[in-house]
Amino acid sequence: MSEQQSQELREMSPSRPPAPMPSLSMRVKSSMIMGITGLISRCFLHGFNTVETHGLAQFRELLDSRADPEKRERGLLTGIFSPSFILCCINIFLYFSNHVSVLDDPMVWGLLPLSYAFNPNNLRWTLGAHDICFKNQLFSSFFTHGQVLPCHRSKHSPHGGLFQPCMTQAIRLLSHPSPSPPASPYYTTTGTDSILSPLTHPQHRRYSWVHVFPEGLVHQHPDVDLRYFKWGVARLILESEPSPDIVPMFIDGTQKCMAEDRGFPKFLPRVGKTVRVTFGGVLDYEATFGDLKARWDELVRRETKKGNTTKTVGWLWKTAVIEQTDDGNGQRQVGELTSEELRNGREAREIRIEVARRMREEILRLRSERGVYKESEESFGRAETWRVDKGEEGKKYRSRVDGSQINQD
Repeated sequence: MSEQQSQELREMSPSRPPAPMPSLSMRVKSSMIMGITGLISRCFLHGFNTVETHGLAQFRELLDSRADPEKRERGLLTGIFSPSFILCCINIFLYFSNHVSVLDDPMVWGLLPLSYAFNPNNLRWTLGAHDICFKNQLFSSFFTHGQVLPCHRSKHSPHGGLFQPCMTQAIRLLSHPSPSPPASPYYTTTGTDSILSPLTHPQHRRYSWVHVFPEGLVHQHPDVDLRYFKWGVARLILESEPSPDIVPMFIDGTQKCMAEDRGFPKFLPRVGKTVRVTFGGVLDYEATFGDLKARWDELVRRETKKGNTTKTVGWLWKTAVIEQTDDGNGQRQVGELTSEELRNGREAREIRIEVARRMREEILRLRSERGVYKESEESFGRAETWRVDKGEEGKKYRSRVDGSQINQD
């Protein structure tokens, strides 16, 4: 769709009053939780360790350009490889990284000046383990205000998988806001829990920043090599509308602060380490994923036509507007896949595998640019390589594939 068509659709859409802002209480809690976490992380990084960054200035420029939600034109998705872990992040600006320790998420944002830390409107959303971050009401409130979405991990919960509610919430955070908030300010991930939806104030969450760790676990390889990437990252890349800006990242050193085989006291991070963080530039979406996005869109069109119950009647901010042919009331929502072919069909799986593979290659490129690591093992990028570890009952173990320390706890 051309920019002229987009402008015409915007002008044709009915005007609406400004959306209500989140409550003062919610804004204060989010600012304090994220700001103090950033402050502690910054003190730990710069006060007790050596920090080396590459590309931080251009990343800050990107965040500065997104400071006003009303002026954003797309989401930000960031992904990181890191040998440590605490949380995963999601924002319309998509950011990807490796995952090497439990410190990866808070430590990375400790690199930003404190002026960023207390402005949650311009900070990441991420995914956090439901069985840890949302295990009780206190934790649930803390992490919700810390802009974390509850993610069920299949090794810990029967509610895990590629199509759980947190993925829908993340995709919609990255996408153009709905003209109206959801019918209920809460959603459920299990049928019994109740989670406050970030989409309750759509105009103030427009084109958010979502941060993810596509490996899906802590992977501490001796030479900081990468496992295969989970397919959830492909859903974020393919289904967000319009396509998000995507920024890859690479972290090394946090695994030495929180090594999985560390001795007593295990709960304390180690100091005196060197932490290196590389921020990539915004990827050329069309050059990197354009052909796969075209295949995905065509698959969606075929399945919509095959069902013969819906039809595309137009586009609004690059979001397909669907009406039911029987009653004319329906609209396909971004992030919803009702067709079995779109969820589990062979072509859909092939597209997601290739998207995840290409995203992994972008982070490996950052790793290679540092010039201090051995060449990545090609077989590590294939899911079947790691099947020999499937029999491991423990949530923490040493991989039979590469001898790396794995933490799925």
